[in-house]
Amino acid sequence: MIRLGTGRLERIVAVGAHCDDIAIGAGGTLLTLCRAHPGLRVDALVLTGGGTEREQEEAEALAAFCPGADLRLTVDKLPDGRLPAHWAEVKAAVEELRARTGPDLVLAPRTEDAHQDHRGLAKLITTAFRDHLVLGYEIVKWDGDLGRPVVYQPLAPETAEDKVRLLQEHYPSQRHRPWYDREAFLGLARIRGIESNVRYAEAFAVTKLTVDLGG
Repeated sequence: MIRLGTGRLERIVAVGAHCDDIAIGAGGTLLTLCRAHPGLRVDALVLTGGGTEREQEEAEALAAFCPGADLRLTVDKLPDGRLPAHWAEVKAAVEELRARTGPDLVLAPRTEDAHQDHRGLAKLITTAFRDHLVLGYEIVKWDGDLGRPVVYQPLAPETAEDKVRLLQEHYPSQRHRPWYDREAFLGLARIRGIESNVRYAEAFAVTKLTVDLGG
């Protein structure tokens, strides 16, 4: 398996439809990146949950998932489960994010995600950030929409454990959900680790990738 890097990372963008999406889909990757690149700028945008207890959960959680980073979080107040009906507002939020950031990497939902909020946001991200590396994270759920990823970020065992611990610690509003548990999160990381020949990993989809093999 070939391992490719991105070089020095200085700025990344992380986007989620809902509070906890970013942490569930890419929490281990955020921990890995922020620990490896002190002072990394992280611009995070979440489209729903603003003005509720979930906004506070998200602020505390992402601060923990981005240790030592320059974190700038925006949580909007669009209605959960109704983002396709608010297309213009979502598009405006994404375009504003693009206008004020110049990231080396974008973490966002997958375009193949079965959830309408995730899927719609993912399609806008790949259009707005056309000249950027966009990694589409996966979120396990009852839809059974997990696909065959093509990009893997290995996670040190302690990082995988930290991710699970932080998810349980910072999102008490989600603990009642039957899928929100240690076995689900660590189990998926173990499966993706097997696929990438490591112990644990997070996996991502890529819509388009340009390489410069002669550079």
